[in-house]
Amino acid sequence: MGDYRVFCASLVVFLLFLGNGVNCEDPYRFITWKITYGDIYPLGVKQQGILINGQFPGPQIDAVTNENLIISVYNYLREPFLISWNGIQQRRNSWQDGVYGTNCPIPPGKNFTYALQVKDQIGSFFYFPSLGFHKAAGAFGGIRIWSRPRIPVPFPPPAGDFTVLAGDWYKRNHYQLRRILDGGHNLPFPDGLLINGRGWNGYTFTVDPGKTYRFRISNVGLTTSINFRIQGHKMKLVEVEGSHTLQNTYSDLDIHLGQSYSVLVTADQPAKEYYIVVSSRFTKPVLTTTAILHYSNSWQGVSGPIPGGPTTQIDWSLNQARSFRWNLTASGPRPNPQGSYHYGLIKTSRTITLANSGPIINRKQRYAVNGVSYIPADTPLKIADYFNIPGVFSLGSMPSSPSWGNNAYLQTAVMPANFREFIEIVFQNWEDTVQSWHIDGHSFFVVGMDGGQWTPASRARYNLRDTVARCTTQVYPKSWTAIYMALDNVGMWNIRSENWARQYLGQQFYLRVYSPAHSWRDELPIPKNALLCGRARGRHTRPR
Repeated sequence: MGDYRVFCASLVVFLLFLGNGVNCEDPYRFITWKITYGDIYPLGVKQQGILINGQFPGPQIDAVTNENLIISVYNYLREPFLISWNGIQQRRNSWQDGVYGTNCPIPPGKNFTYALQVKDQIGSFFYFPSLGFHKAAGAFGGIRIWSRPRIPVPFPPPAGDFTVLAGDWYKRNHYQLRRILDGGHNLPFPDGLLINGRGWNGYTFTVDPGKTYRFRISNVGLTTSINFRIQGHKMKLVEVEGSHTLQNTYSDLDIHLGQSYSVLVTADQPAKEYYIVVSSRFTKPVLTTTAILHYSNSWQGVSGPIPGGPTTQIDWSLNQARSFRWNLTASGPRPNPQGSYHYGLIKTSRTITLANSGPIINRKQRYAVNGVSYIPADTPLKIADYFNIPGVFSLGSMPSSPSWGNNAYLQTAVMPANFREFIEIVFQNWEDTVQSWHIDGHSFFVVGMDGGQWTPASRARYNLRDTVARCTTQVYPKSWTAIYMALDNVGMWNIRSENWARQYLGQQFYLRVYSPAHSWRDELPIPKNALLCGRARGRHTRPR
């Protein structure tokens, strides 16, 4: 599982220096990353990319449930940099989340060491650069969290395990794209799609005939939902963002921005090469790219037309999404069955409604949640909260329901919430584009989605038995999606659009999950190595 050194006791002193709890029962993996610029040619045109250890995409991260990841990041760029971990819950530890609301950026020429634990998690996720529209230049990669050896997995070990990082791409560099957004405009249409950083037929997956392989597919793009399919092969869905699913079979899958899926594919066709196809969804024109599925005993190349897929059909996608079900008898990261958590029997304490919009503010295009378009503060919110620095943000600056009217405004928006609440969130989308929402630090149950306006009567159609728990969900045009979520993780957590232009222009906010106990049982203390910036500059974390 990678060229990592896994050990504990010999580095206890180092971990104490970082100020994080040391648990020698859970192994540590030590990783060093060097962040640099480099030339890349993903669409056949030379571009300046952002590389990790010279790689685009970045290195794969492998870990086993509960392991600790000590990741030293050296920033050799000419600009500040941050890495975030899509789907890693950072239990009790939003200090490591790697977004600007929780962390000061790593200055040029400096380094920062993240200390993460993949506590009680399994599954397929990815990391990405969260600052300055760097995601348009690379620095993303896959994360695989494997089950512990004694925890049963509901399918036989596959012959191989492939990561597929797919998404839209621009020939313009991230500076140019950022200037477009800063100028008050939305992004142009993407120039193409990539699979693992390559364009048409640029990447090959080799399989042995008769064997079954796991493909972990993530949409790491900026603006576009995608459809994934493999010529002549069926896909058995087995996992969605850390949840084992009922093993339904699909010929193709819609994967929205920020989402991750695992499928099993058996090499049961005549020996030759087959197209692996990714195409854009809900766009005109439709973008398409391909990779190659190569049978190891074949000398015959790909042939025939590229298999088509759905294009703008919404009902097809909605019905497929409703077919994803939790495997109630399978173990998750712990031995007990996933279905032993009866989310549908828990009474919600309140309902939060979040409506997206695209207002013009100060004659510039912005995006908003409940009429509030987020603007970053001069100090990360989590650090300002820890030091009680006034004037950085106000609790309650994010309303819990939309305001109807043309009165959107700019604000560093933070919504207060209490530890151990169990809440209902309704995402209401009155725009004509698909939305994709992500919540850091948590997984949630997607209990319902449908067209039109959500009302309390919509609850009659909720799935309260076996919907999947995940961290990113779509909301179809002029539709709603409802989730149930346990606020079981103290910290400052980003709730955002996974459309990176909308996120950059304000469709995000922070949820402050608060415990009055101020106990290490509920939340780890500020790391001793935490970077301090803005109004926190010159202060001290904790005595070393």
